[in-house]
Amino acid sequence: MLQNSVSPVNLNCPFPVSSPPTTCSTKLRTQHLIRSSNRSSVHCQAGFQKDSKNSLSRIIRREAAIEGIERKAKSKKQRTRLWPKAVLEALDEAVKDNAWHSALQIFELLRKQHWYEPRCQTYTKLIVMLGKCKQAQQASLLFETMLSEGLRPTIDVYTALVHAYGKSGLIDEAFTTVEDMKSVFDCKPDVYTYSILIDSCVKLRRFDLVGRILAEMSYLGIEFSTVTYNTIIDGYGKAELFEDMEKVLTDMIESGDSLPDIFTFNSILGAYGNGGQIEKMEKWYEEFQLMGIRPDINTFNILIKSFGKTGMYEKMGSVMKFMAKRFFSPTVITYNIVIEVLGKSGKIEKMEEYFKEMKHKGMKPNAITYCSLVRAYSKAGSIKKVDSILRQVENSDVVLDTPFFNCVISAYGQAGNLKRMAELFLAMKEKKCLPDNITFATMIQAYNAHGLIEAAQDLENKLINRSRNSGVVKELIGNEVM
Repeated sequence: MLQNSVSPVNLNCPFPVSSPPTTCSTKLRTQHLIRSSNRSSVHCQAGFQKDSKNSLSRIIRREAAIEGIERKAKSKKQRTRLWPKAVLEALDEAVKDNAWHSALQIFELLRKQHWYEPRCQTYTKLIVMLGKCKQAQQASLLFETMLSEGLRPTIDVYTALVHAYGKSGLIDEAFTTVEDMKSVFDCKPDVYTYSILIDSCVKLRRFDLVGRILAEMSYLGIEFSTVTYNTIIDGYGKAELFEDMEKVLTDMIESGDSLPDIFTFNSILGAYGNGGQIEKMEKWYEEFQLMGIRPDINTFNILIKSFGKTGMYEKMGSVMKFMAKRFFSPTVITYNIVIEVLGKSGKIEKMEEYFKEMKHKGMKPNAITYCSLVRAYSKAGSIKKVDSILRQVENSDVVLDTPFFNCVISAYGQAGNLKRMAELFLAMKEKKCLPDNITFATMIQAYNAHGLIEAAQDLENKLINRSRNSGVVKELIGNEVM
């Protein structure tokens, strides 16, 4: 074993730090399509980790652009003579924010312009967005529109459509699209298309279809890429099918062509860490070190979270100290993990220390940070500190969301402050956060617990109606709930 490798058991031993990879080379084609269309990448925790000022300015810019185009579109004279730059910028802003309904409206207006020229790249960009928003039917209609305009679909367009069907759980339609590709000249599915298809299958836990896809790839002479292996490994890992995961990893290593990378490293560690198998996680940490793969900030976040979940707080602290010694700067995500772990374990003072350290380093807390703090204080019965958190939030520019409101509504409900709970429910309207099933269930439970049976029944009836008519939510947040 190398002496300079870092073991999670003894994180103080030195090792030569090379610049860690900041991006994964195994991106799926949809991510490549997004980059090629000049779109901003969306983090797995979209909305939480964005800088709030940039988020707000982008929303304002997008809404202003869309309103400007819609205003001009009302004029019959200008409807087909809009300035190209204005229309295209409005479309781009809507796509960046995944505002699919607005994007499709602007695209319809775009198609009416005398200077409009159909392009596959535009359709690809829109279909990718619709896939991310799980609007497979709209993606299918857009594909038909593209065909009606005489455009011949490219591999990118088809792959985006496969992705859209997969994200919506329409796996049969995704397979059918791949079959359709085979009948189009010079548009055969490639390794990226099949990786998208595999990704859809593993996320839906349809592991029975993975072997069929791999067999088809082999038959067509399509070599498995690192993307292919990583997608399967990540899927098996999240399903806690550890034997299958390790078998695929072994095949990957033995193939010699597609070697493990930092994404493989983090997937394996994350799988065992989430499953509470710390010894296995530590073993593979050392194995990947021997392969020459160095950890990145995501690796350390995984270690911190895994040690924290199993109550190994000393090891969690050791990882933080090691990061400081080796100049790996903690991110907002790192601090959020630590604050959540300590809060759940009731270590309030230690949690507050890290919260202060986070702010001292100039890192802005976000909705996830505040949500973890509220949960911890609520669990400890410190409702006054929840009040303090709300005052901090009100005096900040943090972008709030429905999970945050659910968190504070639950805190005041458990504390018996039903008036404050109802006020926060109404405040959701101002922040454009729609209540979800958790919001209603939390409030119903609070009302029942304090004997307000009629109020609880009223909410239950509205919740039932909500499932029948999604529009009731907008009506609901405009009414008093008491």
